[in-house]
Amino acid sequence: MSIQVIINILCFLFGSLIGSFLNVVIYRVPRELSVVTPRSSCPNCNHEIKWYENIPIISYLFLKGKCSNCKQKVSVRYPLVELLMGVVAMLLAPSDFAITSLINFSFYFSVAAIFLAHLMIDIEFKLLPDKINLYFLLITIPYSIANLPLFYWLAGGLIGFLGPCIITVLFYKLRGVVGLGGGDIKLFGILGLILGPFGILSNIFMSCMLGSIVGLGLIVTKKMSRDSAFAFGPFIIIAASVQIFMPEFFAMINPFSLK
Repeated sequence: MSIQVIINILCFLFGSLIGSFLNVVIYRVPRELSVVTPRSSCPNCNHEIKWYENIPIISYLFLKGKCSNCKQKVSVRYPLVELLMGVVAMLLAPSDFAITSLINFSFYFSVAAIFLAHLMIDIEFKLLPDKINLYFLLITIPYSIANLPLFYWLAGGLIGFLGPCIITVLFYKLRGVVGLGGGDIKLFGILGLILGPFGILSNIFMSCMLGSIVGLGLIVTKKMSRDSAFAFGPFIIIAASVQIFMPEFFAMINPFSLK
């Protein structure tokens, strides 16, 4: 067995474990509960989940997707998040154990975890929690300082935060309603630190375009009214995911490309 195969297996196991914790974050953070205590329990009967009932993916299959105590069905989201994070970790797996490789893996894997947590929470609660954005900011600032030119990340952050913020204020003054939520604006600002000025402009353009298409489709099909709350975070995350994890593909569709 080659070293790379071993690294891939270890990364998958690590990713699935983080996925298990991410499920706790997705459930508890929007409900303003601690992610540390108490131990995980069934939301239906409060049965405390034993360690052997909490093994990523395997426990769900073994328990046939039900609580061992009350037999209430457990959302398929739990094993899917664990599986997805395992696959993401494997795809991002470093080729060696060098410090630089491990730092890069840790950063990009953390970004993927943040994106998935934000995506799940925003779809259900129409919310991008400040706690998650704060963690994103704390890992992004040192990474940007160490790897990117000062003007690049500073200008990107200012454009990402101030641009949507000004537009939202003007929209509120004109229409009397809030356009973007505070979580969206903060996420744009943090992404600007990674993507730079042109990258964040591309993200704003692409996410707005995607959001408009989907929103219009939902209104036309009468699945949403014009006044309904609309989760915009997923579109920011989709665009950012392509930019960060598939830069070659995004370069072909980037409306702000200098090439």
